[in-house]
Amino acid sequence: MTNSFGRREFIVFGSTLAGSILLKSCGAPTASTGSSSGSSPAASPAANTAASGNTIKVGILHSLSGTMAISEKSVVDAEQLAIEEINKAGGVLGKQIEAVVEDGNSDWPTFAEKAKKLIDQDKVATVFGCWTSASRKAVLPVFESKKHLLWYPVQYEGQECSNNVFYTGAAPNQQIEPSVEWLLQNKGKEFFLVGSDYVFPRTANTIIKAQLAAQGGTVKGEDYIPLGNTEVKSVVDKIKQALPNGGVIYNSLNGDTNVAFFKELQASGLTPDKYPSMSVSIAEEEVKAIGVEYLKGHYAAWNYFQTVNTPASQKFVQAFKAKYGNDRVVNDPMEAAYIMVYLWKQSVEKAGTADDLDKVKAAAYGQTFDAPEGKVTMNSNHHLSKFVRIGEVGDDALFKIVSEGKEAVKPLPWNQFVAETKGFSCDWSDPAKGGKFKLTT
Repeated sequence: MTNSFGRREFIVFGSTLAGSILLKSCGAPTASTGSSSGSSPAASPAANTAASGNTIKVGILHSLSGTMAISEKSVVDAEQLAIEEINKAGGVLGKQIEAVVEDGNSDWPTFAEKAKKLIDQDKVATVFGCWTSASRKAVLPVFESKKHLLWYPVQYEGQECSNNVFYTGAAPNQQIEPSVEWLLQNKGKEFFLVGSDYVFPRTANTIIKAQLAAQGGTVKGEDYIPLGNTEVKSVVDKIKQALPNGGVIYNSLNGDTNVAFFKELQASGLTPDKYPSMSVSIAEEEVKAIGVEYLKGHYAAWNYFQTVNTPASQKFVQAFKAKYGNDRVVNDPMEAAYIMVYLWKQSVEKAGTADDLDKVKAAAYGQTFDAPEGKVTMNSNHHLSKFVRIGEVGDDALFKIVSEGKEAVKPLPWNQFVAETKGFSCDWSDPAKGGKFKLTT
């Protein structure tokens, strides 16, 4: 694949708006995931100078330029808000957090280079970063070979469990699978799967097909569109042909293809009353960018929406708007980015050190946080227990929550519908289990 994508015209609401169309998981060369059966946690690196003087250095590594900047800048905003709040409250271990911000430039080799710089030159205590699975796959061997630590804030395709990553977005069983189950119960059993031609949509659809086969649904069609391609009419025509009487569209398109896709759906008469779509890469800012008139009545699955009515959510929204402007909205990846900074802080304070990463990782297991989405817990598989929600786009371009789990769902990095990974689990607290082990029955 190409390593970067050309800038395409898009609707941008002000220079600080970000977090719009989501390129969830572009293809990238397969990297080691630290997940071979029976592998043990890597040894802690030698102490660095991240926590020297009155500061603790952390890295922030996201795309501030290039195609993905429109999404990742807002995640940086959320991370910097958390750092500002923590510093005002006294910092970490009595020290102020100093953020070293690097631009991945929407280019996967650049992400790897900047990860090396943050670790080797800046000697940061940890890195908060990446958005696409391509960028995560690119930096993963860096963090694993250098025995360092990445916090990753975006929902993803699973099938990975690295000892050097904490994942604060959803695993498939916390987003994709419950959304399919909700659709089967509420919208129909005939599905058309449409996605961008990259690893996340293809992996997601592999999971969905296995799930539908197990739960009584059928796939009437499946198609992929190259990233950035806005020639979508042929795909919409295939949907009409495959679902002449209506049916469910499961949408894992990424990037600005979504703009053309939803406009074409409406122009072709595929309205949400007969052709409801479920998206896993469209959140509040994407709705504003595409246009609420094209998305009203369609659905998305996330763990958090701005409309979540908890005190922590209200506080988060108010704080974000106070810092960045009343016209800004918050979304799920921003919430996951915000809370991961706090979870790192708590882990460091429990460990009593920012530099001994084995101690920090061990201290992270069982950490809880009163997140905007609800109380979350870090598991020893390096993933969070999270709340599942389905939202419907309303007139105000926000999501009306139509389904909401009462309890947090424990994460399953290795998918239990896919035959190759069914029966496998991950537990980094046990050296005999590690990143991938077979459950005994």
